[in-house]
Amino acid sequence: MGSLYGYDGAMDDVTDPLAVEAQVCLTVSAAARGLVGLYRDLLEPLGLTHPQYLAMLALWQHGPLPLKDLAGILHLEPATTSPLVRRLEAMGLVTRDRGTQDERVLLVAPTEAGRAMRAQAVPIPGAMVAGLGLTPEQIEQIRTAAQLLVDATSGARSGASSGTSGPAPDLGS
Repeated sequence: MGSLYGYDGAMDDVTDPLAVEAQVCLTVSAAARGLVGLYRDLLEPLGLTHPQYLAMLALWQHGPLPLKDLAGILHLEPATTSPLVRRLEAMGLVTRDRGTQDERVLLVAPTEAGRAMRAQAVPIPGAMVAGLGLTPEQIEQIRTAAQLLVDATSGARSGASSGTSGPAPDLGS
């Protein structure tokens, strides 16, 4: 399959560890951009961005959540999640309230309109599977590999911040 830019993505005997084709970050970034682009078309009728959709998925699954927990589920910092939640609140989809037991806790909960939106979102995962043209098994393999990468990068970051070091992982292959 050709590319818009003329490069077909082939890994013709890449031995240079600095070859762009050898970088896992390139492939993961391109895949993420492509997925978000597909979601954009499906989310437009709901008026949601992809990060807002993920936040609503978490709230539909778990119900009201402290902002810190919502940020953790989304793999974001609370400071990044807060503006996202404020926009959802402005849309009338969530409320933000201080905890009754601890005022430092900001509880995020879907409103009635936010809960009602769930029915409109039900077809989105199936539409994504159909749009990708992959089998459910292939998608689960990709999700599992992506989770492995998330776990590995989280471990590498926490190891770097704690001052521990080990052999550098070979992420080029």
